[in-house]
Amino acid sequence: MNTAAAATHVTIEPSILYFGTPVVLLSTENPDGTFNLAPMSSAWALGQVIVLGLGAEGQTARNLMSRPEVVISLPAPHQWEAVERLAPLTGRHPVPAGKQARCRYEPGKFTAAGLRPEPSETVRPPRVAECPLQFEARAERVGHDVSGSFVIAEAVVSRVHADPRIVVPGTQHVDPAAWSPLVYNFRHYFGLGPELGHSHRSETPR
Repeated sequence: MNTAAAATHVTIEPSILYFGTPVVLLSTENPDGTFNLAPMSSAWALGQVIVLGLGAEGQTARNLMSRPEVVISLPAPHQWEAVERLAPLTGRHPVPAGKQARCRYEPGKFTAAGLRPEPSETVRPPRVAECPLQFEARAERVGHDVSGSFVIAEAVVSRVHADPRIVVPGTQHVDPAAWSPLVYNFRHYFGLGPELGHSHRSETPR
């Protein structure tokens, strides 16, 4: 053990481990054919697959188990208040016991958040019109995590929609200097700071 390195750190037990991940809004189809919209911050990309981590009690997890089509819309930093308006809402009725202290049932999530649904092209759930990046996808594998408290979905992206202002002109590339995701950092909202550099694999070097 490197004692010099250990001396510069303290051991802590944080209640959550959201160390800084992008916020996404998930559109899924309810059993009655209406659509649910839910914010979440446990998402990451692996090639053309987006891995989603969801609370097992939520309506989104239930929807994906029987109706796997989903739209993953990524809000920009200035849209954090719309995301926060969704946070205390649930599409499940009655409200699950584990959510009753902090959530209320709301079937009209788009209206409650002040967002507009936009028709998708390859899936039934709508996109969030105001979000600069939107991924239409299908959850090909959905199951519980090792704790049983969460559901992990592997969603294969079938179509990507981007605001032209964040696309490098004449290319298929998102311009990382023009696009900034909304980041959830230990339950606080942030955007990105100035660019520090690019990886050796970047196709949009500056």
